[in-house]
Amino acid sequence: MPRNVEIKARVRNPAQLRARAQSVANGTPVEIQQDDTFFVCHSGRLKLRIFSESQGELIFYKRDDSPEPKESQYVIAPTSTPHKLRETLALALGECGRVRKTRTLFLAGKTRIHLDEVEGLGHFMELEVVLSDGETVAQGIKTAHRVMQQLGVCDEDLVDRAYVDLLKAMRVFRA
Repeated sequence: MPRNVEIKARVRNPAQLRARAQSVANGTPVEIQQDDTFFVCHSGRLKLRIFSESQGELIFYKRDDSPEPKESQYVIAPTSTPHKLRETLALALGECGRVRKTRTLFLAGKTRIHLDEVEGLGHFMELEVVLSDGETVAQGIKTAHRVMQQLGVCDEDLVDRAYVDLLKAMRVFRA
């Protein structure tokens, strides 16, 4: 399975972080609208990410819930019928959450820097350090820490769970 090392952090100053991300990025950022539907899955997480009527990705991943940089293993299957696939998976497995966001993607070497505005949650940043075959998780963690320092990301801003879990926790807290 492909692997990366990931972190997620709350963003206090989106404009400042965007400027810092641009300063370390290889090129211009890409703006992406994402609508993620999560399905019941007992061996990891399964989500369908919809970009448009004719473009989506079914993504299975395994990752610990920890604020520290951590390994994520994943498989991505593109689809040209994302809405039909969402309907099929919802009927077969059941939906367990939905996350809508605007993502700004910067590339810095083998690191993907995501600046996310998540509906109902606010501003966040994710790093994904892509690991090549033979590269260790420790090497990915070292790269993640270096990029975090370049971006000014503090340990107290790190988040230990997925957006879908943060949204669920907010609903429970408000109820």
